[in-house]
Amino acid sequence: MHILGISAYYHDSAACLVTDGKIVAAAQEERFSRKRHDADFPRQAIAVCLRQGGIAVGDLTHVAFYDKPFVKFERLLDTYARLAPSGLGSFLQSMPSWLRKKLWLRDHLAEELGWDGDILFGDHHESHAASAFYPSPFDEAAILTVDGVGEWSTTSLGVGRGPSLETLLELRFPHSLGLLYSAFTAYAGFRVNSGEYKLMGLAPYGKPVFVDKIYDELIDLRDDGSFALNLDYFQFAGSERLTNRAFDRLFDGPPRAPESKIAQREMDLAASIQVVTEEVVLRLARLLHQKTLLPNLCMAGGVALNCVANGRLLREGPFEDIWIQPAAGDAGGAVGVALAIWHRYAEQPRPVPDRDAMQGALLGPAFSNDDIAAELMTKGAVLEAVAPELVAERAAELIADGKVIGWFQGRMELGPRALGARSILGDPRSPTMQSVMNLKIKFRESFRPFAPAVLRESVSDWFELDSDSPYMLIVAPVAANRRLAVDESGLAGIDLLQAVRSQIPAVTHVDGSARVQTVTADDNPRFYALLRHLDALTGCPMVINTSFNVRGEPIVCRPIEAYTCLMRTELDALVIGDFVVHKAAQPAWHEDHDWKATHVLD
Repeated sequence: MHILGISAYYHDSAACLVTDGKIVAAAQEERFSRKRHDADFPRQAIAVCLRQGGIAVGDLTHVAFYDKPFVKFERLLDTYARLAPSGLGSFLQSMPSWLRKKLWLRDHLAEELGWDGDILFGDHHESHAASAFYPSPFDEAAILTVDGVGEWSTTSLGVGRGPSLETLLELRFPHSLGLLYSAFTAYAGFRVNSGEYKLMGLAPYGKPVFVDKIYDELIDLRDDGSFALNLDYFQFAGSERLTNRAFDRLFDGPPRAPESKIAQREMDLAASIQVVTEEVVLRLARLLHQKTLLPNLCMAGGVALNCVANGRLLREGPFEDIWIQPAAGDAGGAVGVALAIWHRYAEQPRPVPDRDAMQGALLGPAFSNDDIAAELMTKGAVLEAVAPELVAERAAELIADGKVIGWFQGRMELGPRALGARSILGDPRSPTMQSVMNLKIKFRESFRPFAPAVLRESVSDWFELDSDSPYMLIVAPVAANRRLAVDESGLAGIDLLQAVRSQIPAVTHVDGSARVQTVTADDNPRFYALLRHLDALTGCPMVINTSFNVRGEPIVCRPIEAYTCLMRTELDALVIGDFVVHKAAQPAWHEDHDWKATHVLD
């Protein structure tokens, strides 16, 4: 039985192929179209998934979409009616897309696919819940999904047992933790649906001085984690800003202009909303634990990507273990709806898992050495062939020598994180590496933190963490014996970056924490081997691991995109398949346009 799951038209379109209950392939459209957060129909992602499965559209058993457009349209009409006449411009802007395509989605999907069978529609938060529970390593678990909004739900509490899913409680629009966080993201001058990571990374530079004001004016938070927003300060349907002038008055001025200097106010706002977000998540988790009495928790939805909150939940919450869908946002909805069709619609059993079913999230396309050589030779690239058993060792030697490398190996990751397939790697021991990689390679803000990828068996030697974190979704403090005494006198705001806080300063955030990825030989054997070699060379079993892209671009997918990134940035080398590509050995790079000037930065 072949099931194609699709998410599209709202944010991060994606496709997933499930065959007889196994995830065969999954990918986001942005990686192929090269359009960041591409929301269009995922034609190329679908083609890749079908090719990976060795099937054609006619071989599919079911096609499923991750939410219900008619129910979402009902919510939009209700919201605009309540706001009228405010929001008329936004209403007129959104309606053509609905009337032309989204309301007739069944026919549109059938036409795009060339599919004459039934198309099934899942519930948005059920798709999130399915993506969280079904691939998890648990036979039964509590499920928490938190995002901006689906059809009506913004938060759901549920339980999964075997093949069954049950929703216990939900919160509904407009009361949304995801929209609240996005409102602060926009107010701080970052792009909604991509800048939330920046806001989270900015939080440790500030002080949570606005927490009481948020509780007093913006959110009525109850002991059980339920809450209501004060809508006098928001305009969720009336404007792209999400907030209004009353919000401006509350926080002493208009929103920060994008790309302008970040002031102490933005840092303090980030710190404050982060504290509130963590408290809401902790209270929701406690309520869910009281209702289920289960030891394990699964999470999905955009807020589940807040790895700082996840770290606190693991350390302080009532659950013994947590598993988070690596594609927790809308892209993961394609995975969830496909698995829900298999287990709930087709009534297929779910065997007791011995490990998670996401396969390290390495579910996209791979490229052979012949593919790589053919693409790179079109640019006259100079390739050094390396014996397969020596690739990881050569990469480790480059990193230990202070080089920053592009790492392109095997199948591409699903989700927003590079996990050791399409990564940029550097030495975490360097006190200057964070600034160099941010400004000269990623072309992004200097305050953005980097994550360490560390051998699973060594994680507790370096961090206050002794559990799996394969998808870089848990923040943990650096171990006390790895920290250094810090003199922060005279430092404030972004200048806090100047202090060296640990033996691994390039991955230690200003609050002494790190967003940890644990690596095992089962999930990614070549990446694991690289870390083993680094440990032998340097005594440090980890590497800086950041996504293989520059600001404003999706993570690279094809070899030619990796080579282009090498030549446009200050990367030193590219380790791709069984080749090492040294930048110094390459022919001069010429482009007929200023790619930075035409870039869409976010």
